[in-house]
Amino acid sequence: MKTRRRPLVLLSGLLPTLVVAGLSVYRPQFLEKLEYGVYDTVIRSARPHPPGSQVVIVDVDERSLSAIGQWPWRRDIVGDLITRLRDLGASTVALDIIFAESDRYEGTGSDEALAHALRPGRVVVGYALTFDAASDGASACIQHPVGLAIIGRADASDDPFFQATGAICSLPTLTQAAGASGFLNAAPDSDGILRRVPMLIDLDGRTYPALALAAVAASTGTRDISLHVVNVNTSTLAFGNRNVPLDGKSNLLVRYRGTRRTLPYVSAADVLSGLAQADTFKNKLVFVGTTALGTREVVSTPLDTLFAGVEVQATVADNLLQQDFIHRPEYGVALESQAVLGLGIVVVLLVGRLGLVWGALGMAMGVVAVWAGAISLVAADGRFLSPLFPTMGLTAAFAGMVVGRFSVEHRRADRAVQDTHTSQRLMVQSLLSLTEVRDAETGQHSRRTQRYTRILAEQLSMNPKFSDYLTPQTIELLSSLAPLHDIGKVGVPDQLLNKPGALTADELVEMRRHPAHGRDVIVNAEKAVGTHDDVILAMAKEIVYTHHEKWDGTGYPQGLHGTEIPVPGRVMALVDVLDAVLTRRLYRQPMSYDEAVAFIVKGKGTHFDPDVIDAFLKVSDRFRSLSAESDLRSRTDS
Repeated sequence: MKTRRRPLVLLSGLLPTLVVAGLSVYRPQFLEKLEYGVYDTVIRSARPHPPGSQVVIVDVDERSLSAIGQWPWRRDIVGDLITRLRDLGASTVALDIIFAESDRYEGTGSDEALAHALRPGRVVVGYALTFDAASDGASACIQHPVGLAIIGRADASDDPFFQATGAICSLPTLTQAAGASGFLNAAPDSDGILRRVPMLIDLDGRTYPALALAAVAASTGTRDISLHVVNVNTSTLAFGNRNVPLDGKSNLLVRYRGTRRTLPYVSAADVLSGLAQADTFKNKLVFVGTTALGTREVVSTPLDTLFAGVEVQATVADNLLQQDFIHRPEYGVALESQAVLGLGIVVVLLVGRLGLVWGALGMAMGVVAVWAGAISLVAADGRFLSPLFPTMGLTAAFAGMVVGRFSVEHRRADRAVQDTHTSQRLMVQSLLSLTEVRDAETGQHSRRTQRYTRILAEQLSMNPKFSDYLTPQTIELLSSLAPLHDIGKVGVPDQLLNKPGALTADELVEMRRHPAHGRDVIVNAEKAVGTHDDVILAMAKEIVYTHHEKWDGTGYPQGLHGTEIPVPGRVMALVDVLDAVLTRRLYRQPMSYDEAVAFIVKGKGTHFDPDVIDAFLKVSDRFRSLSAESDLRSRTDS
């Protein structure tokens, strides 16, 4: 039996492991938010890498608005800001601003002044791509696509980047004057957190770069760009001497350097007023954006809930320049699935061989190792392997084993209960058979009392005084043991059991010893098998030894009074007397059922517990039917 159970327990741990391994491969949508939460937890737990020294943000902040005036400024002022940054040595200026309409300050020539500031170069302007089906493409825009070689794409219809339908751009004169541009698009995931930024997007068959990518290309003089598609989930952007890991849609997982304003900020007011130091911008990539209240765009990131849009672009540029990325290895899914299987099997073997305690310890150590490993990999070189599915696999394997173990133990306990009930019935039948060998009438009487006892006990259990004690299990036990109440008569001499007339005083004393004889039979059996405090045998002794006790204390063998008499003895006393007066004996005729009921009721408060009498009266009709059936069966047997 144990050999058969073991594979069932092992299977209960292996099946959940296989299910989780399947989930790790197919990545169902309903687990998406959980995956995002795990990613954010790992990113927060890994110490952020500090930003490099090559990126600076020029901020149109509250102080700048106080000094210059409300936003948007005149275009000539923006042009002056760009010129000053170029003069201060900035390698490239990237504008996280779109000038989609002509300057509101008419007659000043501001648009042309800004275009004039853009023409010397080293400036990248931003625009926004749209994905509305009603958009009319980029016909009104002047943009700067990249000459991109795509390597490893199996199906031309399966583009490794998103498809835009239109664009919102700065004025053509400004975009043309700048000579370089990049899109600002960066959409958060479904839970509102910005974790990735697209590096390339397609529009009308041409591929366009993100602002950060275009800015770094301009700053480093990089022209050769190619996209190497590894699989449907992974690609690599070859960018000069840099290899940038992207996902299947050319998104870069942003490696944030910390909370907002971790990168260096300089107020635009300080640049325009000449207070900014030259070494702050020399050979730096400068992003110009707005964070003043009412003008800023903020997003939530894994590390901050109010992160400025311009700092997102600057952070991406910092990632590209430092070649410091967070990326999913191309073998990530396969490795996570293998970890699920391997760790799950280890837990299954631990539980199977050493038990649940060692299995729980192994599971806990596995979870800690998986999470510590994931955090260490991200902190070391940016490789992200999700601990979600290995953790789920470990937990599912252990939970499955626990359920399997308890299921087996429950079935074993059920079998033990069944065996106990079988043994109990065998014991009752054996002892009852013994009494029948001595006296057939006593055996038949014992069998009849079994059915009476169940009905009476069930009714009595509805009384609040007895409901706690007379549970269904107790009633079952009481009714099954009821036939044993007269087993002590095996110790009574035959001449007394079969005497046709009334007993003498001495004979009556002898007859009244049968409760003690019955109790001694059970006690001796307990001693023989070494059993102590057995519930079944304890109730059997109560039934055998107390069913002749009376409510008023005049019964035998102990003369117990009232509630001193155990409940089984009180129930058995009524049932025993009822069946006795309804049955023909050698020395008297049986009573009719109505006479028997009257006789029983007369003993209320003297012979019988009043509550037991009340319960009996409520089921008296059922007793009458059983009595009639018993009479019919007796006549048929005769």
